Amino acid sequence: MTDIHSQLLNLGVSPGDVVLMHSSMKALGTNITPREFLSGLMQVLTPGGTLLLPALTYESVTSDNPNFSITESKPCVGILPLTFMEMEGVRRSMHPTHSVFAWGALADELTSLHYIDNTPVGSNSPFMLLLKHKGKILFIGDILYSCTFMHGLEEIVNTPYVLNTEMTRYSLKDETGKISEKDYYTHNFKGWEQEYPRIRDILSYPDIRDGTVCSASCTLIDAAKLKTAAIERFNEDIYAFVSPAGLSECSEE
Repeated sequence: MTDIHSQLLNLGVSPGDVVLMHSSMKALGTNITPREFLSGLMQVLTPGGTLLLPALTYESVTSDNPNFSITESKPCVGILPLTFMEMEGVRRSMHPTHSVFAWGALADELTSLHYIDNTPVGSNSPFMLLLKHKGKILFIGDILYSCTFMHGLEEIVNTPYVLNTEMTRYSLKDETGKISEKDYYTHNFKGWEQEYPRIRDILSYPDIRDGTVCSASCTLIDAAKLKTAAIERFNEDIYAFVSPAGLSECSEE
C-alpha cells in the first residue's frame, strides 16, 4: 500500500483534495484488489479529502425502463464503482443516468443537490461542483475518452449535439424508499464520436500530469484549468471535441 501512496502523491494527489476518478481495473493489474486500491486512495486523501466516482446507469435506466433506485441501481462503468458502492460512508447523488458516488468530508455537500438539475451534468452535479473546491480529475488507465466532466462543459456552451430536445420522465427512489418523478433532458451524441483525449492539446503541466500507479498509466487534471481551456476551444470550434460517427477510435458515455 505504501507504493500506492507514494505513486499517488508523486502524481499530484494530496491529502484534502477533492478527486473525481475515472478508472480501469484492468489497467491496475491483478496484484491488487478493487477494495485495496480504493482504500489506498482514500487513505491518501484523508483527513479532509473527498473521493468521487461516476455511478452511471445509462445502460439500464432508459426511456424503456425509466426507474432509478439510489440504493439498488448498479453502475455500468466497471468494478471499481461497484466496489465503492458497497464501502462504508459512501453517498450517492440522485440522478437517473449520471449519479455519482462520494466519500469523505464533502460527500454530502457534493451529492445533495444533483436532483435539482434537469440535465445529466448540470451546475448542481458533483461533476460541476468540483469547480467550487479546486477539484481534480484522476484517470486510472489510458481512458481520457471517459471524461464525463466534459459533458458539463458541453452543456454550458450548449453544443448542438449534447442534449436531446425532448425530456424523459423518470421514477426516482431515494434511500428511504420514497418514490418521486421528474423530467430530464438526456444526452444525445447521435452521429458523433467523443474525442476527449484532445484535452492533451489544450493543457500542459502542471494542469495535466501523467504518472504510473501500480501498473496503470494515469493522468491527473485540474478541473478549473480544464474548464477555462476547453471553453476557449469551444469558442473557436463548437465541434472541437467530437468527430462524425465512424471516424473516431473511441466513444464512451
